[in-house]
Amino acid sequence: MKSLLFGKNGQVGWELQRALTPLGELIAVDFDECDFTNPDGIRDLVRAIKPVVIVNAAAYTAVDKAEREPDRAYAINAVAPEVLAGEAARCGAWLVHYSTDYVFDGIGHEPWRESDPTGPLSVYGRSKLAGDQAIQSSGCRHLIFRTSWVFAARGGNFIRTILRLAQERDRLTIIDDQVGAPTGAELLADVTAHAIRAAMLRPETGGLYHLTATGEVSWYGYARFVLETASKSGVRFKVNSGGIEPIAASEYPTPAKRPLNSRLDVSKLQNTFGLVLPPWQTGVARVVNEIYEGHSLNSM
Repeated sequence: MKSLLFGKNGQVGWELQRALTPLGELIAVDFDECDFTNPDGIRDLVRAIKPVVIVNAAAYTAVDKAEREPDRAYAINAVAPEVLAGEAARCGAWLVHYSTDYVFDGIGHEPWRESDPTGPLSVYGRSKLAGDQAIQSSGCRHLIFRTSWVFAARGGNFIRTILRLAQERDRLTIIDDQVGAPTGAELLADVTAHAIRAAMLRPETGGLYHLTATGEVSWYGYARFVLETASKSGVRFKVNSGGIEPIAASEYPTPAKRPLNSRLDVSKLQNTFGLVLPPWQTGVARVVNEIYEGHSLNSM
């Protein structure tokens, strides 16, 4: 089975290169090898490779910058997935795509289900929703995974930012009224590989799924857990977990509005594929330890 992966150097794409290899031949590209704002180039690449599975881990994820660059955000997050969906439908390939909790308006406290009405608050969220809808209406066989708060030992993410800032500052203020589930790129990649294998055997399992670690936490609670975990390994900071102060999102205005409720209901995915997703603390603790074992913090 031949797979074509877009976005190989991102957090999820990097882990997918490991997780997808056992499924067969894998060809992985990034923006320098395929311009994701060029629909014709995307089509040409897919037609030249003739993959059985197309995995799209490429995305425009600069949430605030997207407010200033809506055309680029839509080109990468909406138009490119539409092109991939069209090519998948044309050649009968499966398309795997990643979406986001930002397609919801964040109202309430209940976890969002796949069938709930969407209402994105930002250009980023609207562009991602447009990509989801284009894939769903294309007629191609697909798996769309909506996830949230992605992290990994490499790349830029909340864990690495908090660890760096705690070494540089003696006081941190962190938002405490946005709630979600930190989700490891490694978990996303492993579940993706499992789901692809299952979907190849049972095509009726295709569709839209929510995929995160289980449990919930605010950014404030998340930051405290990160520093407490690192401290247990003997790491010392200028500020400890008790020196982090909670604030409301309204006290930290940003160009793009973010949902307060990013909880996603993962029961559909667990029931369909027979999986038990781990609590968010498991992946976060593992990555914090990996960062220090690899002495990679200074490279952030």
